[in-house]
Amino acid sequence: MADYFPIATLLVVAALFSGLSFFASRMLGPRRPTTAKSAPYECGIVPEHEPPQRFPVRFYLVAMIFIIFDIEIIFIYPWAVVYRRLGGFGLLEMILFAVAVFVAFVYLISHGALDWGPVSARRPVGASPWVRTTETTIRRVGRGGEHGGEDAAA
Repeated sequence: MADYFPIATLLVVAALFSGLSFFASRMLGPRRPTTAKSAPYECGIVPEHEPPQRFPVRFYLVAMIFIIFDIEIIFIYPWAVVYRRLGGFGLLEMILFAVAVFVAFVYLISHGALDWGPVSARRPVGASPWVRTTETTIRRVGRGGEHGGEDAAA
């Protein structure tokens, strides 16, 4: 137990420091809320109006693909350092890992993770316009009537 005492002490000190920092900033910091402070920061550009539609989910898919490849790179670096000691087993394991990541990437690409074109161009020929998909259930703000679509009159 004595070996873990420094780690436990460090965790307690870190928790106390972070808690006291939050408490002190809330108690001592000035509170002067303004519209500009509560507005989202967009690279210094002041937003003139609300966005016309929801933020596309495809952006997050691209971000997840990026994270997957970052994780692969993080695992490849230590393997590259000790690959001679791992021998054939290490090579086989890294090939299996790279194949798993590549299969996941191909799956994402085949399901349109990087299709950024117009929705009408991606719709297959002969597809019924009444099929319920994520694109059809999203309310588009700014199109049609006051409530954002053709259903506004209903």
